[in-house]
Amino acid sequence: VFAVNGFLRVETALDIGLSTKCVVIPKEMGMCHKIGYSEMRLPNLMGHTSMAEVIQKSTTWQHLAHTDCHPHVRTFLCSLFAPICLDTFIHPCRSMCVAVRDSCAPVLLCHGHPWPASLDCDRFPGDEDTCLAPLTKDYKYLHKVVPKPTCQTCPAVEEFFTHKRVLEVFCDSNFAVKVKLSKKRTAFEDQQYNIECQVEFITQGSLLPYETQSMIQQWLLINEKCIERMTPTHRPTVYLLVGNIEEGIILVKQVYRWQRKDSQLTLATQKWRYHKCL
Repeated sequence: VFAVNGFLRVETALDIGLSTKCVVIPKEMGMCHKIGYSEMRLPNLMGHTSMAEVIQKSTTWQHLAHTDCHPHVRTFLCSLFAPICLDTFIHPCRSMCVAVRDSCAPVLLCHGHPWPASLDCDRFPGDEDTCLAPLTKDYKYLHKVVPKPTCQTCPAVEEFFTHKRVLEVFCDSNFAVKVKLSKKRTAFEDQQYNIECQVEFITQGSLLPYETQSMIQQWLLINEKCIERMTPTHRPTVYLLVGNIEEGIILVKQVYRWQRKDSQLTLATQKWRYHKCL
């Protein structure tokens, strides 16, 4: 018996008949660290035969895993790219694939990619077979349900405004979060971003600052095209993201560039503590 993340049931699985070896999950596959095991089988269930190929092909998916588009997204992806080193291969169940696909396909589409044929859920076994499946149906009841970011049209970056106008926007909003963005290059010449969030204020609702912070980070990862527009150079830039939470969806409606020489945002955030909305 073995368990991953404590909410999966695993039974014995059929061997797919490949001659495989056990190798340590490489540091480049951050999404598959701290998932309950440290060694993987090679070749993997995606048919990748070398570690270089595994790292290169999984890079695209690491980004999806970071968006937390589904509670099982890392488990699903790692069971394919970095399968656990047992005597037999354990496939994810079709139900897990469908659940992850339904939650995460819109995020992929937001980045301009359809759900790939290589992850067609029909290729995975049904729940009555031997496979990796969610243990509990009441997972969502055990965890606080927080609003989800969604793919949206990028708001224009405001560069000219008065503190009075900013206060009016604050009055119509649920949150404002200060974000520092910078760009970095990876070994594969992909663009990656450093995101540092600091919650300025939350006006309504029962969300805690770290929950809002986490949601904004997810929003930026999902709406990567907005980050691209906001980080034209590699120099770190600070923004204030202001928005609303409506029907469980988080929407950013204003983006302000926070420039050191401009005191209007600083003034607005200071006055906000005592400001009375009309």
